[in-house]
Amino acid sequence: MDGYSVVLPEKLQTGKWNVYRSARSPLKLVDRFPDHPEIGTLHDNFTHSVDVYRDYKYLGTRIRYDGTVGEYKWMTYGEAGTARTALGSGLVNHGIPKGSCIGLYFINRPEWLVVDHACSAYSYISVPLYDTLGPDAVKYIVNHALVQVIFCVPQTLNTLLSFLSEFPTLRLIVVVGGLDDQIPSLPSSTGVQVLTYASLLGQGSSNIQPFCVPKPDDIATICYTSGTTGTPKGAVLTHGNLIASVAGCSLALKLYPSDVYISYLPLAHIYERANQVSTVYFGVAVGFYQGDNMKLMDDMVALRPTIFCSVPRLYNRIYAGIINAVKTSGVLKERLFNVAYNSKKQAIMSGKIPSPIWDKLVFNKIKAKIGGRVRVLASGASPLSPDILEFLKICFGGLVFEGYGMTETSCVISAMDPDDTLCGHVGAPNPACEIKLVDVPEMNYTSDDQPYSRGEICVRGPIVFKGYFKEEVQTREAVDEDGWLHTGDIGLWMPGGRLKIIDRKKNIFKLAQGEYIAPEKIENVYAKCKFVAQCFVYGDSFNASLVAVVSVDLETLKAWASSEGIKYNDLNQLCNDPRARAAVLADMDAVGREAQLRGFEFVKAITLVHEPFTLENGLLTPTFKIKRPQAKEYFASAISRMYTELASSDPSSQKM
Repeated sequence: MDGYSVVLPEKLQTGKWNVYRSARSPLKLVDRFPDHPEIGTLHDNFTHSVDVYRDYKYLGTRIRYDGTVGEYKWMTYGEAGTARTALGSGLVNHGIPKGSCIGLYFINRPEWLVVDHACSAYSYISVPLYDTLGPDAVKYIVNHALVQVIFCVPQTLNTLLSFLSEFPTLRLIVVVGGLDDQIPSLPSSTGVQVLTYASLLGQGSSNIQPFCVPKPDDIATICYTSGTTGTPKGAVLTHGNLIASVAGCSLALKLYPSDVYISYLPLAHIYERANQVSTVYFGVAVGFYQGDNMKLMDDMVALRPTIFCSVPRLYNRIYAGIINAVKTSGVLKERLFNVAYNSKKQAIMSGKIPSPIWDKLVFNKIKAKIGGRVRVLASGASPLSPDILEFLKICFGGLVFEGYGMTETSCVISAMDPDDTLCGHVGAPNPACEIKLVDVPEMNYTSDDQPYSRGEICVRGPIVFKGYFKEEVQTREAVDEDGWLHTGDIGLWMPGGRLKIIDRKKNIFKLAQGEYIAPEKIENVYAKCKFVAQCFVYGDSFNASLVAVVSVDLETLKAWASSEGIKYNDLNQLCNDPRARAAVLADMDAVGREAQLRGFEFVKAITLVHEPFTLENGLLTPTFKIKRPQAKEYFASAISRMYTELASSDPSSQKM
């Protein structure tokens, strides 16, 4: 036993002990809730809560009066159960066959979850559609998943209507929050009917249909993720996947019907979806934000949540806000804050209970900014810096922990233990999975590394998805024949069986001489060059050197041109000027030398462009990573021109 994890041999005969499981359930991977093993599907989970928590608050929204927002108004678990049955019956009455895909094209609000519960009860597959993927992606998903019904809001209805002729499988559009007199009636030739959510609910409740109950292995949802490779990939998750994931996490973190959760993280992503399965199981009340991130703090003061799940970007903003407030509060208050902070930190670190005086004097005012009742703060989606995690722990008290997960594992792969005081890691495996690290020799990560073994994080267990929808090849690239999902993240095991993520398995390729290149690393170096706004480094195994397309920092380049007395009619002319290219390349070389790039990591030729790489021109993902295959195609002529120039000027860079 190694602290929070237990180590086992993967194959009994190899003798290599390299598979880690949670110390909370080392002998059997969790796939059901230990207290309720009869819950095998999302439908079972919701039905159980409708029975047990019937009159408890479930879904809350702020009511608008004369343009101002008021208090939260609630729907109970029982009421949500009734609405779910009516809605599902409405779909059945419209002749939508079981197993059909139902699209959800709107942001978080109570109806989202009611539709999702209706899908579970009547064996439909929910497919979230979201705008950050861009309208082309929405079009792609609707056709790829053969979506038959889309629930939307008046704002997204227009987008859908403009694509109507390109949706052959679509039969029904349901407008949430729409008024009957504003609903367009479409010519019958389109084969699509548009109606409001309220009227579908009414139709269903006057002709209730029996549930069409799913099995644990049935598909619950297809979650499309923005691939760096171009078209979105649909991760197929079953009822059993989601129940296992949430059941595993329920061992360490107990929630209660008295808890209140604020829902604002996008329901289109797995983080919030899994949280919603969890809140149902424990009978938690879920309050929704108004739909505007800028008003989130205001919503939290009105809701006073006890559970807050967020992402580092928001925690960083909260941190900066508090630090700024302290710095501008005057010398005395700043000194008081520092004394309170350090004494509370010391107590927490040594496992003692801090003096309540500091909360009274200092921290309660800070806690009040997020409602004053938060007892659990969770962070996921990207790494949270350890000093910010510690800062949140001290200012807000309660549990503060970080988790690691992905869509393909139904959310949580690992999470910090509630009792753990150490920061800077993502904890032990979810009791519903096991983890091993696999050597990545080309990046020099191996199990023999000192002081800790390192490698690519691989995950296996009931939380691993069924594959990418209609993408056999990509599924086989992700999951090997022994059932291990290869995450593409590089991790190491810290003492106590804690996992730490240290790198990403890069888009590595080889040059003609066999040297391995990690282009992101090189791009990050060149990004420090004053002329470079963005940079795409390219190479392949047919050429001996690297080339780059640089989206220039226009202000810097213009200033340089005027100081050199270079005249130009337009930006194209300036970017194509050999003197400009030479100046930028010289500066990139200097930055590269300072960063100690190896000889073959320096780019030998560049093309300057003045248009940035964006989501719109298809060169970036929603998380702002370069889409390499797209960029290669987009800049194909520039790349071949650079290699031709290199070949004529330097025979040693010739193709091999």
